[in-house]
This record gives sequence, C-alpha cells and structure tokens, in this order.
Amino acid sequence: MTSVKEFRVDAPATADSLGRGRFVFTDAYSVFDWGQMPDAIPRKGASLCAMGAFNFELLEDEGVPTHYRGVADPDTSEIVPLADATAPPTEMAIDLTQVPDLPYDGPEAGYDYDAFHAAGGENYLVPLEVVFRNRVPIGSSLRRRTDPADFGLDDLAGPDGDWPDEPVDLPEPVVEFSTKYEQQDRYLTREEADRIAGVAAIDALESLARDVNRVVTERAGAAGFVHEDGKIECLYVDGELRVADVVGTFDENRFSYGGRGISKEVVRQWYKANDPAWVEAVKEAKAAVAERDIDDWRELCERDPDPLPDEVVDAVSELYAAGTNAYTDREWFDVPDIEAALDAVNEL
Repeated sequence: MTSVKEFRVDAPATADSLGRGRFVFTDAYSVFDWGQMPDAIPRKGASLCAMGAFNFELLEDEGVPTHYRGVADPDTSEIVPLADATAPPTEMAIDLTQVPDLPYDGPEAGYDYDAFHAAGGENYLVPLEVVFRNRVPIGSSLRRRTDPADFGLDDLAGPDGDWPDEPVDLPEPVVEFSTKYEQQDRYLTREEADRIAGVAAIDALESLARDVNRVVTERAGAAGFVHEDGKIECLYVDGELRVADVVGTFDENRFSYGGRGISKEVVRQWYKANDPAWVEAVKEAKAAVAERDIDDWRELCERDPDPLPDEVVDAVSELYAAGTNAYTDREWFDVPDIEAALDAVNEL
C-alpha cells in the first residue's frame, strides 16, 4: 500500500512482459511526504479514481500511451470504461511494470541507480517524477528555488527580485525532473535526470509530459478551471514510454477555480497555519538525516501530526467531490456545487 491507495497484483510483471493489477483508492491522505496521516477524508478515494480515469481516457483519445485499462464497476466488479460505471468507482485496472529496489549506500555514495536499472532491464518504472508548470501559485517550490527573472518576468519581481504575493502565469510551460524513490524528493539537473532515467530518453519523457499537460490544461479550461501545475510518472517497456500511476487529480496537480485554489495544497496550508510545530519538526528531521547512514527522516521526527478537525475534514471532502463533479461534468456525488465548496474552505 502507498500512503493513499492500495496496490493489488493479479499477474506480476516479468523481465519480458507487463503484468496486470489494480489501484484501490482509499480516503487516506498525505502531506509533506509524511505518509498516511492520522485521519481520512471521506469520498476522496472515489474522487481521485473518477478524475484520474477521466483523464486517462482523454489521453488515450489523444493517442498518448498509458497503463490504464478501465475502472471496476462498484455494482458488478467488471472492468468498464468510466462512462459505464454505475457509481463512483474506487478501483482502477492497470498494466504493471517492474519496480526494482533502490539501494541506499549512505550519505556519501547515495542511491545505487545502477543496481536499480540492472534489475529493471527494459521493463521498469522510471524512477523520476516529471513536473510541468504553467503558473507559479502560492506554495509552489519555484518560489524558493528561482526568481521571476529566470523566466523573463523581471517586471513582476519585487524590490529584492523575489516573487509577488499572488499567482504568476509563466510565459511557456516549464518541465522539471525530481526523484521518485528517494526518501526526500529533490529536483535534478537535466544531466542528473538523464542518468537516473536509465535507457528511457529524457527528451521523450519531457515530450510526454508536455502532451499530458496540454490535454489536462485544455480539459480544465473547458470545465472552468485553471491548470497550474502537475506531474506524471512513466513506465518504460520495449522502447516505449507510457504514462503510469494516476494523472490530473487534486493530489497530483494544482488547479484553481475563479481565482481560488483547489488541490491538496488546502490541507498543506492548514497544517502550516494550525500545526506549525509539526511542520517545523518535519523540516528539521529532513535536514538532520542528510548526514546519517539511514535515509528515512521520519525516524528522526520528534512530533506526529495532529488530526484535522471535523469541520476541516467535511469541507475538504466536499471540495474534492464537488471539484470532481465539475471537472468530469457528471454528478458523481451529492454535494454542493464547487463555488459553495470553495466558500466553505475559505471560511476555515
């Protein structure tokens, strides 16, 4: 199980062929790489499954290869296209590839990607996240890693060359690469990403990410959303890249609606404002692990997160559900519309 969904194997992948399996979406959530948090958000799993399946089917219609095979109908358990599901699905059928272990050899040697690729051969999950950005919203890591001038936005910079206090549209989409299986995500140079990708071509990964970004951005605009940023993961098999994991949901991507953000960032910002001691403890633990022979910073974290209050859980649950209704143009959930859901979140 990952922090938010279970993983079931029907037929394992081999060195020569893909396997078959399912994602089972739960109502668990994760922020700041913590893993499963102490409570759950009702309807979140079904929201992500429906929205992810919707986007996979859009990609397939555009000729973008993916590992998606349909959803399990809640009434019959048969694998069907999303349009044929009789209720919000929570299981997604997928093709499986190999996911080798990534050995950690200590702070000096780091992670052994050569061993990872020796085990994966030419059928493996690329150990990268490919990030695309159309906008720099509040909370974006670009705000601490770059300046507006890096993107030709000198006229928007503050007195010290820093980012303004409102979202900024980028002149062109930006694609970045970060690690997937290291205990702490880190952004990579193109050369580092190319080495970590193995036999998968970095140019092809970027091209695939741009295709996904275009499709999701177009759909978001048609539904009244602005698509701000997101990421994909990819499998490599027989010389071909395919989009894997889940695509274009409120966990993987940031969207806004009428100028108001709708993504997991809502929960991150709540913890920053209401449980700052835990957020700081996470930051300190991540820094402290850098010189250790272990790579799991959670072992060094001195605090656990507080549960969300009931009113926050309810508001975030309705936001996920209302957002999915609006994005997919189908009333999967009996909840207020997205404007009302955003109003409730803003009142927290």
